[in-house]
Amino acid sequence: MATITVQSIINANTYQYIDNGEPKSGTAKNVYFSPDRKYVVAMFKDKQDFQQKERLKKITSDHLNRIKNAQGGDYYIEELYRWPTDVIELNGNIGVVVPIYKPAYFFKKGYANQDLIMGEEKNGKWFAGSKFRNKQFPLNLDQSELGNWLSYFQICINITRGVKKLHQMGLAHSDLSYNNVLIDPVSKSAVIIDLDGLVVPGIWPAEVIGTPDFIAPEVLATKHLNKTDPLRKLPSRLTDLHSLPCLVYMFLLYRHPLKGGKVHDLDTEKDDLLSMGAKALFIEHPTDKSNRPKLNQLSKWDTHWGDVNKLPYTITGPYLKELFDQAFIKGLHNPNERPPAEMWEQALLKTTDLMQPCLNPACDQKWYVFDNTNTPKCPFCGTKHQGTLPVLDLYYQFKPSVWKPENHRLMVYNNQYLFQWHVNRHITRSERLSTAEKKPVGYFTFHNNKWVFVNQTLKTMVDKTQNADVPIGSMVELTHGKQLLLSKEEGGRVVVVTMANQ
Repeated sequence: MATITVQSIINANTYQYIDNGEPKSGTAKNVYFSPDRKYVVAMFKDKQDFQQKERLKKITSDHLNRIKNAQGGDYYIEELYRWPTDVIELNGNIGVVVPIYKPAYFFKKGYANQDLIMGEEKNGKWFAGSKFRNKQFPLNLDQSELGNWLSYFQICINITRGVKKLHQMGLAHSDLSYNNVLIDPVSKSAVIIDLDGLVVPGIWPAEVIGTPDFIAPEVLATKHLNKTDPLRKLPSRLTDLHSLPCLVYMFLLYRHPLKGGKVHDLDTEKDDLLSMGAKALFIEHPTDKSNRPKLNQLSKWDTHWGDVNKLPYTITGPYLKELFDQAFIKGLHNPNERPPAEMWEQALLKTTDLMQPCLNPACDQKWYVFDNTNTPKCPFCGTKHQGTLPVLDLYYQFKPSVWKPENHRLMVYNNQYLFQWHVNRHITRSERLSTAEKKPVGYFTFHNNKWVFVNQTLKTMVDKTQNADVPIGSMVELTHGKQLLLSKEEGGRVVVVTMANQ
């Protein structure tokens, strides 16, 4: 075991790492820990040419500074990315220095019955399929590592925010996959890694075409062409916008959106190339059902989540259903039709407002999306909702005395909070919210057999049905048809109450 000292090629900084002869080895790099385990040094296995060195210098200086100096910069650097901070050289080999992952991204327990992966990184691949969460599978993950269904919505929000920011900067990840995100369902967090391969269109082309399962169909369909051929499609912002919905679909439904039962060629390699490339077809396509998963072809560990009739993608709610259609039907072979990352972020956020806790304490998923029926039930365990259920539809003022629906609703459950972004349409729920804007303004509770809202901070709230003010510190009962003006300020919304399950 040796402690190696390396020098930055950008400035006068030096770094140390421990070489025990067995580095963590990835496809392109060997990774070594610093003595204090505050950072890692990732050495490239292959020689990096001048252009690759320049790319790395730019990523670790100009682009890093742009991220740091952006509004919410600390959030991006601390929560969304593990961004390389320096480039080093040793004996002609190039490497990058990357801050260490937070402790949450290492397995505390790992498998339920063995400690083989305790301390290993929580690579997204562990959580994107159904096998490792199946309690009958010999190497199933411990329940304490899996979180609940709501956890994965927040994880997807973090990933979409990270991709959104890259795209706003004119960058593309180029190899977005479950291998390049670490997730922690317990703290509902996610971080994007392997940012040393960022693509800048027209300046730095992609070094790799991506990770199987996440490569866009047009990239696979043209990979036989020369890189200089104008018809050859290489990773870009638009291919990220295929990889991103694949990740979202897999983290919420634990199956792949294109891997179904259709066979295009008896040669497995050719079949894979066609089914993920030129002939790619959404497994839940509403009219062409030829690629639906065949249950007799699934492993016994995957049949629960693999059955698209029992757990269709519509259980993710109307906003995500619409975007999955756009990504996997309209945009699958038409890259310009793919929804941008910001649309995914907003759809995920609006869907979290539709979530209901399952009343069955034994339910593995614990939460589900309201199914827009008068008698809602959990799609995972079949438990029906008990008692009345207030549904709040948000309206905005289109012009004086004309209010229009926002296509946004908030489901109520005991101790559910109301926030500024519900109250005022000029406040968007995003990473740029101030600390004050993140604080709840009131909460809902079931009190004396009645649903009520308790106003904590709203100064100009009005019960429009009763034509009465709702002062701070008071409560108002939620009844069918009740209209509440949340704020008289510019952008203030009205909510209209519908009581389901009456």
